[in-house]
Amino acid sequence: MTEQPALFVSHGAPNLILKNDANCRFFRDLGRTLARPAAIVCVSAHWDTDEPLTSGADLPPTIHDFSGFEAELYSMRYPCPGDPALAARIADSLSAAEIPCFVSEHRGIDHGAWVPLKLMFPSADIPVVQVSIQTDRDTRRHYDLGRVLAPLRRENVLIVGSGGATHNLREFGRYAVDAPPVGYAAAFDEWLAERIEDNAIADLLAYRDLGPEARRNHPGEDHILPLFAPLGAAAGQDWGRRIHHRIEYGILSMAAFAWGL
Repeated sequence: MTEQPALFVSHGAPNLILKNDANCRFFRDLGRTLARPAAIVCVSAHWDTDEPLTSGADLPPTIHDFSGFEAELYSMRYPCPGDPALAARIADSLSAAEIPCFVSEHRGIDHGAWVPLKLMFPSADIPVVQVSIQTDRDTRRHYDLGRVLAPLRRENVLIVGSGGATHNLREFGRYAVDAPPVGYAAAFDEWLAERIEDNAIADLLAYRDLGPEARRNHPGEDHILPLFAPLGAAAGQDWGRRIHHRIEYGILSMAAFAWGL
């Protein structure tokens, strides 16, 4: 059976999908590069709950969890099937690992999942299950969550963390889209890539203290926590590598990483 990689992608703004730029081309090319997965498990920055939940709907609706963007976005759908049995299995496995988890039977697919997946797998015929993050829990908890997901890779299940390598929206808009990378964002972006490529798991788990200007790059942790699920799903055996590198608006890294690809 095909063993799938684990991925972390920076999904950017929802209107990424309307652009025919380098980021869109990266996602389309990535989808063509991967062997077709039996299912996709996505840990998205845009589903934050007190305790882990999995999405267990048969036909998860497309969630337009944003405002102020082009009207075309709100008519877009990603009508992928869900996989209630896989959602229940993940919840049971996490609970058995002392990470209490429940199934949300009606949860849809948020834009952190459907925007990149619509570019990667436009036919929307692969089952998708989401797993929520907990911003009141630490990086270790999300790494441990990924360790529980790791065996699924050997069953042809693609593990995707979707967030942002940098995500300081407090300073977003100060720079043009094609502005050169600002020092603090570029430094963190490179530190992150170097630690992933060195498999420096302890450093990554302590990124808040060790990463250059980590708190400025991530005032909140919602967009970095999804990184630790695929890192955990690599189980320390597959070393990661950067598969996409681009900084927009001076401070917004669109970096993507893969383990086992």
